[in-house]
Amino acid sequence: MSEPVTFHKLSPTPPEMAAKFGDLHPPFEQQAAVVESNRCLYCFDAPCMTACPTHIDVPKFIKKIATGNLAGSAQAILDANILGASCSRACPVDVLCEGSCVMHRYNKQPIEIARLQRFAMDAFHAAGDRVPFVPPAASGKCVALIGAGPASLACAAELRRHGIAATIYDARPLPGGLNSYGIAEYKLPLAESLREIDMIRRLGVEFHFGTTVDSARLKKLEAAHDAVFIGAGLGAIHKLGVAGEDLPGVTNALDLIAGYKTGALTHISERVAVIGAGNTAIDAANAAVRLGAEEVFMVYRRGPEQMSAFSFEYEHAKQEGVRFHWYKGITAIEGTDRVDGIRVTSLEVSSDGSLVAVASSEFSVRVGMVVLAIGQATHTGFLGDAGLTIERGRIVIDRATGQTSNAKYFAGGDCTNGGREVVDAVADGKRAGRGIAAWLGGK
Repeated sequence: MSEPVTFHKLSPTPPEMAAKFGDLHPPFEQQAAVVESNRCLYCFDAPCMTACPTHIDVPKFIKKIATGNLAGSAQAILDANILGASCSRACPVDVLCEGSCVMHRYNKQPIEIARLQRFAMDAFHAAGDRVPFVPPAASGKCVALIGAGPASLACAAELRRHGIAATIYDARPLPGGLNSYGIAEYKLPLAESLREIDMIRRLGVEFHFGTTVDSARLKKLEAAHDAVFIGAGLGAIHKLGVAGEDLPGVTNALDLIAGYKTGALTHISERVAVIGAGNTAIDAANAAVRLGAEEVFMVYRRGPEQMSAFSFEYEHAKQEGVRFHWYKGITAIEGTDRVDGIRVTSLEVSSDGSLVAVASSEFSVRVGMVVLAIGQATHTGFLGDAGLTIERGRIVIDRATGQTSNAKYFAGGDCTNGGREVVDAVADGKRAGRGIAAWLGGK
């Protein structure tokens, strides 16, 4: 870009929407942060650091908060995780760093690592337009990155650490991928995601938006760059394959979340059914409640013990007022001009473990909106004849370097792991950035 754009001022979440999505975990005040940081034992062989996919030196950054060195604390975070601010809000810390805290051994509350990390990163960004490092002299090498999500952002930042030019291409008008479009506002506000990306842009990373990369364009990018990183994420959410699925009022969880975050969604039905039981499904259900739906319920083919959502997300949804219907399948979506109901059947587990419909159990439920959240399709068709090995729709990579079966191509994030956490995508991108730098250096 010839004239840098401040992303987080381009398209903030409308104030009336943001007011409905207050912080799930409010930030620490200064005194509370110091008190909490002094609870830390600063373990030498810290299990919290091992549990973090990006291996942030947790004892180090927390100790710097305790001593009042907030700039040093933020730097310790950013040295390991360039998206440390986003991850402090979006990470499932209950099953990662905080879940591994040694305080559990003493039947004490774990250190609130995520809130301390956010405290340090908020202070860093509030201090002004700063960058975590100064890129070295240009190496003369350049890399094209497909997709502007966490994996590509982390990879681009790592490339800049090595003086390698990084240009990101994305089909959408804003960067961030799921960080910007797919994570609930009460976890990660759009403006905060974009503020963090502003910092990465100031490292010299270039962005091209509204650019769909198909196999023909990919060939051109390959020819014009020394390496290519694929961080394209996953594709569209799966459909049910039942009658009425194309009626107005049927949407999917990602479109629902992106809609209210960007202001495109201004109306919600009084009764909403969310189909699925993953973390994104719960984010959509909670959003529907906060947007004003009078009744929101989730429909899942199996029971709570099989749901893919984390247990703490499930408990949060119940507190929001979401209801759950277990062992239920959707046989049709009803309506003429738009959705007015769903046809539901009860399911039971057969002797071989499969699900079968219970005879004469079908019934109708009145709803005005149906939200699909039953997993995403893969997104590798555009790779064409690039020579990458694909297994079950995922790009196969060397996990240590991110390199694919075509030496010039590297990849990371959901297109390689099938959909994990933001922090996993950041770790993938960081490793790939180092892998690309080593490969180009070897050449």
